[in-house]
Amino acid sequence: METIKEILDIGAAFEALINWLRENADWLFDFIAMVVDGFLDGVNWIFQFPPAVLVIVLFTLLAWKASGRGIAIFTAIGFSLILYMGYWSETMDTLSLVIAAVFFALLLGIPLGIWASKSDTAWKVLRPILDFMQTLPAFVYLIPAVLLFRLGPVPGVIATLIFSLPPVVRLTNLGIRQVPVEIIEACRAFGATSNQRLLKAELPVALPTIMAGVNQTIMLALSMVVISGMIGAGGLGNIVLKGITQLRIDMGFEGGISIVILAIFLDRVTQALSHIGKKSRDKK
Repeated sequence: METIKEILDIGAAFEALINWLRENADWLFDFIAMVVDGFLDGVNWIFQFPPAVLVIVLFTLLAWKASGRGIAIFTAIGFSLILYMGYWSETMDTLSLVIAAVFFALLLGIPLGIWASKSDTAWKVLRPILDFMQTLPAFVYLIPAVLLFRLGPVPGVIATLIFSLPPVVRLTNLGIRQVPVEIIEACRAFGATSNQRLLKAELPVALPTIMAGVNQTIMLALSMVVISGMIGAGGLGNIVLKGITQLRIDMGFEGGISIVILAIFLDRVTQALSHIGKKSRDKK
């Protein structure tokens, strides 16, 4: 007599699904890999082609404009330290991976969040899926990514995209749902269409909340990109992995410091951009 596990073998069913996708939709995954790889190469070229000193200056000016003098000084010292330690190329690879993953996450997440805010049924369907995505251990995402996209940066971007997607969907939905009723009624009174109401009223008002979602997505993407070093994504994740496997305390610590510097820079700049959006909205 068959046991319940033999009848309901969830792991085998998921494995069968992945094998079916590999056999019947390989062309689709090749196309996705080509698009992601092309975008990633373009972003990486932008950061790797100019001299490192010029990029540090530009990052410092961006931090100054967005967050003020304190973060600008930290940015200049932090990225100069990364250059001094010899991990500039790996740091730019990691930044490129984060930007690529976040770009595609926003491309999917913001429309999904808008859809969820407009339909209670859509939100009821999406909510348990997002809960599952957020609670599934990060390492599990690497398995189907490798099976479908092989080793390299592309599966790293795909796994990072899926792992970092939920916050921007949730907070886009929340931001639009929290738009005051008075604003919606005023738009209707002036005869605005649903698209006009969304683009000219709801999204601008919800922008600070959406930017908070973008900030969380970037932070999750950075953490996942480091883990993706295990499947050949490269960057600082590879440096940390080498430090672990070779018991190189110096390499692991320096790679970790580089990740911290990059994380603080991205966090403070995106937080500042959300505050700038809120100030501009309040002025209007």
